[in-house]
Amino acid sequence: MSAKTFTETPPQHQDRMPGVEAQMHPKPVEEDDRYRGSGKLQDKRAIVTGGDSGIGAAIAIAFAKEGADVLIVHQSERERADAERTRARVRELGRTCEVMEGDLKERPFCKEVADRCMDVLGGIDVLVNHAGEGWVHDRLEDVPEGEMEEVFRDNFFSMYHLTRAALPHMREGSAVVNTTSVTAYEGSATHIDYSATKGAVVGFTRSLAKNLVMRGIRVNAVAPGPVWTPMIVAAGRSDEQVERFGKNTPMGRPGQPWEIAPSYVFLASDVESSYMTGQVLHPNGGRYMSS
Repeated sequence: MSAKTFTETPPQHQDRMPGVEAQMHPKPVEEDDRYRGSGKLQDKRAIVTGGDSGIGAAIAIAFAKEGADVLIVHQSERERADAERTRARVRELGRTCEVMEGDLKERPFCKEVADRCMDVLGGIDVLVNHAGEGWVHDRLEDVPEGEMEEVFRDNFFSMYHLTRAALPHMREGSAVVNTTSVTAYEGSATHIDYSATKGAVVGFTRSLAKNLVMRGIRVNAVAPGPVWTPMIVAAGRSDEQVERFGKNTPMGRPGQPWEIAPSYVFLASDVESSYMTGQVLHPNGGRYMSS
């Protein structure tokens, strides 16, 4: 599991969202053996949505290395094999890991997730709202009717519902870490609905941070740049778009999931980031963001 970075992303596509990591070539790299935990999250209890593969799996593994127990939430049977692989790795690292499958757009399921975390892990110290989807279209008129609303339900309202379900169980010192995107700041000509939802996530993060500050709960976000994950090959990109993916960063390559996970560790830690709330970190290969 040595560090790997690569610039070649061969043409490939998958016909359904979410993508399946096992079918990608090369596969995303979710763990690097140079990353050694130091107890930053010792005995914390964390929920990680979209934790089956890609950045979500890398977060779950990094959290386990830092001493946390993890509840992974994924959407469908299609993701189950990836989720089980991630659960096995977390358990191999000596931490508890449970997996739940379901639709976070449904409020009753969000309550089930919070209740299950309380029952199995005994509390909720960290909530990572990472699950999401996004499609590529050349023109706004090409966006199918209803897709904009569906992507908002997946990327934004699911976050809202789960946060609301988890908050009654979160105490002073807890942390919420949301996933936004570089596209919330730069925009995207072909990722309009996705970019719009990620802009909403930034506003939600900053507002919720102010709302919860007196309760001692910090709320921050991570805005990854282009990262090689299953969503990239399942979002409707052309062969040329897949080949070019990430090449427009100053580093000239897409990021790997393991390179993004430490930002979540930092924001989840009530020691390392104790004076940060309402902020966004930008691991994006060198693109300059003004905020």
